[in-house]
Amino acid sequence: MATLCFQSPSKPISYFHPKSKPSPPLSTKVSLFRCRASVQTIVAVEPEPVFTSVKTFAPATVANLGPGFDFLGCAVDGLGDHVTLRVDPSIRAGEVLISEITGTTTKLSTNPLRNCAGIAAIATMKMLGIRSVGLSLDLHKGLPLGSGLGSSAASAAAAAVAVNEIFGRKLGKGELVLAGLESEAKVSGYHADNIAPAIMGGFVLIRSYEPLDLKPLRFPEDKELFFVLVSPEFEAPTKKMRAALPTEIPMVHHVWNSSQAAALVAAVLEGDAAMLGKALSSDKVVEPTRAPLIPGMEAVKKAALEAGAFGCTISGAGPTAVAVVDAAEKGEEIGERMVEAFMRGGNLKAVACVKKLDKIGARLVSSISR
Repeated sequence: MATLCFQSPSKPISYFHPKSKPSPPLSTKVSLFRCRASVQTIVAVEPEPVFTSVKTFAPATVANLGPGFDFLGCAVDGLGDHVTLRVDPSIRAGEVLISEITGTTTKLSTNPLRNCAGIAAIATMKMLGIRSVGLSLDLHKGLPLGSGLGSSAASAAAAAVAVNEIFGRKLGKGELVLAGLESEAKVSGYHADNIAPAIMGGFVLIRSYEPLDLKPLRFPEDKELFFVLVSPEFEAPTKKMRAALPTEIPMVHHVWNSSQAAALVAAVLEGDAAMLGKALSSDKVVEPTRAPLIPGMEAVKKAALEAGAFGCTISGAGPTAVAVVDAAEKGEEIGERMVEAFMRGGNLKAVACVKKLDKIGARLVSSISR
């Protein structure tokens, strides 16, 4: 029987699933990790709501960061999703209703069992043992679907934090990541490199999935880092892009990617944007299989590097391209070249923006007390 748990200093929480299997031994054979753990109630006494309504925000994220497939990610400032959550006496106790979806897309299901925000809200309510209160949820999408910017994770993170806040913030961030993972597992796969930074902010390393072990990586406050995000008018569904991944890789590529991921972590901790960019650009396993599926991506990467970016790769599953620089003005110029390359190399219109690292993660924006 395999165990998935989040270890906190004060209280270990364990979730058992009889069909989950331990990770395979290291070899050139690659198995995509799939876990189907479900959350359990971890609060002894059902908390009462401290607010009648809350509004939360969760940021966009860049997963993988090149060689860090499924174990490295970061949050970016200014882009993301909002959730408004209300105590609603008309909703059956212990349930959540999605009453409205607005923003970049309205084609998402309002069935909470088939919606990222709904699944995460339900998982958080289950952790808290909520049985006496019904909730209504409004989701405002600031991120388009299939963009490679953690759209599903942003919705899940905002919803999980909203439920936690409305009941007095009884859960820690690690526990909220588990609630968000419940959503990610059903939507795009059991991977935390979007949901962890969306909730925790900054850079996050997923050291282990069994047990779940999250390591925040602190980028120095006195160092500058900017992300150039260029999103083409093209959808790259995460499940489709994951299906394109190789099942076997040469040992030499494993060694190379491991060294680049280690260099990337060192660069984050040292605040070395140039080394971060060089490592981010050096993936030999995932990017080579995904880039050909995104029209113009190879030309975009070349244009970014020629324009002076420290590095460039695919953000998450794509199609957004992300480049790294240390100055906003330089980033604007590089973004223009990347937009031109998407049109020239892939006949795709694209938009560019330059963003800083979001060091906070999902948070409360406003509230109305009872």
